[in-house]
Amino acid sequence: MRAITIPEPGGPEALVRADVPDPQLAEGEVLIEVAASAVNRADLLQRQGFYDPPPGSSPYPGLECSGRITALGPGVHGWAVGDEVCALLAGGGYAEQVAVPAGQVLPVPAGLDLVTAAALPEVTCTVWSNVFMIAHLRPGETLLVHGGASGIGTMAIQLAKAVGARVAVTAGGPEKLARCAELGADILIDYREQDFVQEIRKATDGAGADVILDIIGAKYLQRNVKALAVSGRLAIIGLQGGVKAELNLAALMAKRAAITGAGLRARPLNEKAAIVAAVREHVWPLIANGQVRPIVDRTLPMAEAAEAHRIVEASAHVGKVVLTV
Repeated sequence: MRAITIPEPGGPEALVRADVPDPQLAEGEVLIEVAASAVNRADLLQRQGFYDPPPGSSPYPGLECSGRITALGPGVHGWAVGDEVCALLAGGGYAEQVAVPAGQVLPVPAGLDLVTAAALPEVTCTVWSNVFMIAHLRPGETLLVHGGASGIGTMAIQLAKAVGARVAVTAGGPEKLARCAELGADILIDYREQDFVQEIRKATDGAGADVILDIIGAKYLQRNVKALAVSGRLAIIGLQGGVKAELNLAALMAKRAAITGAGLRARPLNEKAAIVAAVREHVWPLIANGQVRPIVDRTLPMAEAAEAHRIVEASAHVGKVVLTV
């Protein structure tokens, strides 16, 4: 098969399309003929040599895909050859075929085309697991989403609104904030011009955000704690602003707040399967009835993966960038 490989770490030009061996099915896996994948920040880190795939996973980038099942491994039930699906991957989405544990496979939601479905698995699983399963966002609470115009952000806005929460977002510039508003964001903060701590306090009569979904990490840690409400929960899912920071524990304790950090890629298979099952139960009906939809900025052929990485690296997009096979 053909796949996008990374012979040596580097810039977008390090992505090389090459002939590689077909994946081999293991017990409990299905083989998917890939129709599309989508670009995630983790793919950029892997290309740069900073984020190796978990042991035993595909060496090729791509943490999600959509396509059709072409074969079933031993012990697989509930799926059939020919099913149109999308899947959460530990790697290998930038290829013509990928083997994936059956517990990480989802049906294409009703009313959605096969290619667009590739934009769903990573964002829905990340948002649902962190905002709802871990941080327990409740109706009437305020969620602050950093990077509201990103793939994660656009999904977080919609899911939070669907459950009756109030949503604040940070984004760079009026155009991206306008797109967030279209999706339902109530409080719009331009991080280039405004202090998000002041703005979230002002918008909540001094209370702060009940839950913060953070892709920045170290750079925002102290300010995120300041922006939290009493009994607030900070969910860190990205490290774009570094990995080390000092924290005033007294400030954290005064707010009786909690900080969690979680990724998806390296989690045990049973944990990923539980998250995927929860997404199928809670999120898929919202997509089927039109309350929630994947936001796709643009679609490019897989051969132009390097260009797709340049677009995401420059944050020149809203939502997801999808790659088609």
